[in-house]
Amino acid sequence: LISGCGTFTFLSSAVAAVSGLLMGYELGLISGALLQMSSILALSCKEQEIVVGSLLFGALFASLTGGFLIDQFGRRLAIIIASSLLVLGSLILLPYESYGILIVGRIAIGISISLSSIATCVYIAEIAPQHRRGLLVSLNELMIVIGILFAYISNYAFASVSHGWKYMFGLVIPLGALQAIAMYFLPPSPRFLVMKNNDEAARKVLERLRETSDATKELTVIKSSLKEEHQYSFLDLFRSKNNMRARMLVGLTLVFFVQTTGQPNILFYASTVLKSVGFQSNEAASLASTGVGVVKVVSTVPAMVFVDQVGSKTFLCIGSSVMAVSLVTMGLVNRNIHVNFTNVCRSQSPEDFFLQRPGNLTGVTNESLKGLFASMASPERLSFDAQRSPDVARRGELNRTALARGKSTTGSHMESGEVPVVLKWLSLASLLVYVAAFSIGLGPMSWLVLSEIFPGGIRGRAMALTSSMNWGINLLISLTFLTVTELIGLTWVCFIYTIMSLASLAFVIVFIPETKGCSLEQISMELAKQ
Repeated sequence: LISGCGTFTFLSSAVAAVSGLLMGYELGLISGALLQMSSILALSCKEQEIVVGSLLFGALFASLTGGFLIDQFGRRLAIIIASSLLVLGSLILLPYESYGILIVGRIAIGISISLSSIATCVYIAEIAPQHRRGLLVSLNELMIVIGILFAYISNYAFASVSHGWKYMFGLVIPLGALQAIAMYFLPPSPRFLVMKNNDEAARKVLERLRETSDATKELTVIKSSLKEEHQYSFLDLFRSKNNMRARMLVGLTLVFFVQTTGQPNILFYASTVLKSVGFQSNEAASLASTGVGVVKVVSTVPAMVFVDQVGSKTFLCIGSSVMAVSLVTMGLVNRNIHVNFTNVCRSQSPEDFFLQRPGNLTGVTNESLKGLFASMASPERLSFDAQRSPDVARRGELNRTALARGKSTTGSHMESGEVPVVLKWLSLASLLVYVAAFSIGLGPMSWLVLSEIFPGGIRGRAMALTSSMNWGINLLISLTFLTVTELIGLTWVCFIYTIMSLASLAFVIVFIPETKGCSLEQISMELAKQ
C-alpha cells in the first residue's frame, strides 16, 4: 500500500485526512444529538431545522471565502485553523444548554468542516507523488465514511445516557486538538512554497517527502508550471484562456451529477424500505444506519486501493452504470410496494402519533414533511462524500432513540402483509448496491478529479467554487425533493435518478480526461491545449 510513496508522505497525508474523520463524525452526529437536545431545550420543528441548517450555513460561507485563504496563507495553515475552530465550536457547545449558543457553535463547526475539506484535498494532492495521488486523496474520503460510521455508533451508545449529547460533541475535541498540533510539525505543501517564491524550502520539503537526495527535477517542473499559472485571477475561471472555462464547466457538471443522481435523497427512504423488508423499527433503524455506513466504508476501500492502477475515469463509469441498474430495480420494486409515510414532528405529543393508525394513509402536509426532511437532510450537504448516509442514520436514530426513550417521533409505516418476500429483499439489495456504487464512483472520484483538473495557482479557489455549487444544488434538491415525490411518486423519482446516472455516464466518457499516472503539471498542460 505505502510502497512507492514514502512513509513520511503517507503519514503526512494520514494526519491531514483526520479532517475527513472529524467531518464525517460531525455530519452523522447531529441526528442522535438533536433528539436529546430538542427535548431538553424543547425545540420546535423550525428550531431543529435551524440547528441543523446552521452548520450548513457556516459551511456555505466558508466554501465561498475559504478558497482565498487556502491560496493566500497555505494549505497546511488552513487545516490548522479549521481544526482549531472545530475545537472552539465544540467547546462553546458543552457548558451551556441554550439554543443561541448551540447555533453559534454549529456555525463555527460548519465553517471548520468546509474549510478543512477543501484544504485537505488540495494539500494531499500537492504532496503526493503522481503514481500514488489517487490513493492518498481518497484516504480523505475513506476517513469521512469512517467518521460517519463512528457517529452512528456514538449516537447509539449515548442515546439513553443523560446529557449524552455532550459526550457526542465532546469526543471530537481531543482529536481536533491533536490534529492541529500534528499539522504544525508537518511540512507545508511544496507547490505552495514555490508559489510564495520560497524555492529552497520547497526543495527541502520535496526531499523529505520523496526520500531522495535530489528533488531538483520535480522542483523545476513545479516552478515552470506555476510561472504560467501565476497570472490567473479569479475571473479567469470563467474566461476561455487556457481552456479554464471548459475546465470549470467540467468541474461544476461533475458536482451537479453527484447531487442529482439522488444519493442524499434516496437514502432518506432507506429505513422505510428496510421496514418494508419486515424488520421492526428498532432493528430496522440500527440496521439501516450502521449497515449503510458499513457498506460505504467497505466499498470505498477497493476504489481507493486500485484508483491509481485503474484510473478515476474507469471507476466513475462503473459507478454510474451500476447506479443506473440498481435505481431501475429499486423503481420497479417500489411500484409493487405501496409506501405511505406518516410523519410526526417532535413537537407533537405521543398521543397524536398513536391516533394515526398505520393502516390509514394519513394525509401529510407538505410543510411538515419539508420540515422533517430539512432537519434530517441538511447535515449531509456538507461534502460530496458525506451526503450518502447521514440521513439514514438520522431517520434510524430518530426511530431508535425515540423508542428507547419511550417517546415517538418520525414514524413511517408500510402497508405490509401483501408484499412478496422476494420484492422485500430485492428492494434492500438494490438500495445497498446503489450506495456501494456511489461509494466507488461519484463519491470519492469526483473530489479526486476536481483536485487534478485545475492549475495550482488557482486550485484552492476553483475547488471552493465547485464546493459551494455542490452545497447550493444540494439545498435546492433537498428542498424540492418531497414536493416532487408527492407529485409523481417514488418510482418515477427513481427513474429520473436513473436517467441522471446514465447522463453522468455519458458525460464522464466524453469530457473527463483519464489522469492516472500523470503529474498535476502534465494534466494542466493537456487540459490547456484541448
